[in-house]
Amino acid sequence: FGELCIEAISEELKIPFRPARNRFEEISSKDSLTSLSKALSAYASSLWKIASDIRYLASGPRCGIAEIRIPALQPGSSIMPGKVNPVIPESVLQVCARVIGNDTTVTLANASGHLELNVMMPLMGKVIVESLNLLSRASSLFAERCVRGIEADEKRCRELVERSLALVTPLAEKIGYDRAAEVAHEAYRTGKSLREVIRERGILPDEELDSVLDPEKMV
Repeated sequence: FGELCIEAISEELKIPFRPARNRFEEISSKDSLTSLSKALSAYASSLWKIASDIRYLASGPRCGIAEIRIPALQPGSSIMPGKVNPVIPESVLQVCARVIGNDTTVTLANASGHLELNVMMPLMGKVIVESLNLLSRASSLFAERCVRGIEADEKRCRELVERSLALVTPLAEKIGYDRAAEVAHEAYRTGKSLREVIRERGILPDEELDSVLDPEKMV
């Protein structure tokens, strides 16, 4: 009976299924399903990071990082007119949280295989199918409605780079570590850029300063 079922299912789905090598082990232990769930959880954790990074990089328009602009699918909020809410990244985060939670359910269900039987198979099947559907739909939505419409705010990016104290690294090679450290501390204390402090102190001429503080030479 088992072989006939496998043959019929394989023919219907065009997938070459085969009987388990050890049927006793497969009845009590669902390690293969657990491995699948772990893979989905790992994918969800990576997707979580991507969605979180996009949300932070798009935060603003004035008090956040605001290096990128995301599609304005929901312009305005209940308390902030004109604000672009990151609704797609945040919906993806909720999906990822659900999938990671489902993986915990599968892990506990697999551990509940007592002796020769695991009675948690229906639960495992339900949450794994749910995770597959959620990740598939969320990934497509994320790509279509958010990622493809991302634009870099070049002016804002240049502004952040210009005011970054990390530019002091190549400066140390030119004027020495101690003097560069003094410039960095003063820039931090006064809120000025490194370029402004160096010009005020007359440490380097503008042409040489532009060359030293060129961020493209640091990457």
